[in-house]
Amino acid sequence: MDSIIEINDLSFSYPDGKVALREISMTVMPGEKIALVGANGAGKSTLLLHLNGIFEGSGKIIINGMLLKKKNLGLIRALVGIVFQNPDDQLFSSTVFDDIAYGPIYQGLGKLAVQQRVHQALNAVHMDEYAERIPYHLSGGEKKRIAIATVLAMQPQILILDEPTAGLDPRARRELIELLQELPQTMLIATHDLELAESLTPRTILMNCGKIVADDTSARILHDEALLIVNGLK
Repeated sequence: MDSIIEINDLSFSYPDGKVALREISMTVMPGEKIALVGANGAGKSTLLLHLNGIFEGSGKIIINGMLLKKKNLGLIRALVGIVFQNPDDQLFSSTVFDDIAYGPIYQGLGKLAVQQRVHQALNAVHMDEYAERIPYHLSGGEKKRIAIATVLAMQPQILILDEPTAGLDPRARRELIELLQELPQTMLIATHDLELAESLTPRTILMNCGKIVADDTSARILHDEALLIVNGLK
């Protein structure tokens, strides 16, 4: 089976000179669910934002057989959906329906196709009755689900999630993990939530100072106390 993501020697520095990624190489197979863990500043979010061209470093990224470069950006961004840590960054319309419809409309779909995409996305996150709700009146957990639905409506093959359980109460956190377990997309999840990683992602990649320091089963990495301590996670 061919990989869906291949990264070779990716390095990146911010304009102020801070080095964020150092020669990152990794391969992701279709359907894998992978946690990216590490202390603040390890490079997790920076790495994820390279996968649909928001950031551009040196090295090579191949998404579903396509080299990530300007002429392929439109096709790649249709494949890679990003769910940001703060759902308010993705919810800006007067109704849930309008927020979820925005992506399919931008893709050029007709009215009936847009309606179908919206209802499919709401069904996938178990919020079928929320189409006419006002996003700003939703709870934190509900907003997270709708933010995911806005991405699912564009039918991506890859889901990128940045700290999906941040700010959620225990019940909303548990329900979100259960939801993510149901979704079939390939997932890369940047998280400090080690319990999420253990229960949701069979594979964990540990980062520190812009480098991958471990890439193994979640069980091995997350139960290696010394490894977690030296990399700022305990």
